Amino acid sequence: MAHKISDACAGCGSCVGDCPNEAISESGGKYQIDPEKCVDCGACVASCPTEAIAPE
Repeated sequence: MAHKISDACAGCGSCVGDCPNEAISESGGKYQIDPEKCVDCGACVASCPTEAIAPE
């Protein structure tokens, strides 16, 4: 199950560097997770200051 970034995303990008599969990208000031690349490791969850990332 892939993770998803909600509208609570502040656009800070702190999650990008923690993703081992480069599944997170920026679009329109917000970040999104590519479900094809996400391996559900959860590394991004801990780095999100707004708790905007959760399992889909």
